[in-house]
Amino acid sequence: MGQQEVFTFLKENRNKWFTARKIAEKLKASFTSITPSLKKLRESKQLNYKIIKMTTYTLGRRKVFIYKFKE
Repeated sequence: MGQQEVFTFLKENRNKWFTARKIAEKLKASFTSITPSLKKLRESKQLNYKIIKMTTYTLGRRKVFIYKFKE
């Protein structure tokens, strides 16, 4: 999965925040194929992102990035 597909998806859904897992699910791609593209887009400052703290039963407390198209 390339950066362009991820970027286009976020651009088309510009008013919503997504986790990498949700993006992968919507694009019918694997989580591991999405994360490098998101990292490159994040480092090039083409996306807005936040770090949230999430608690899950199996993983405990962890940090999760959420992404949104940068206007």
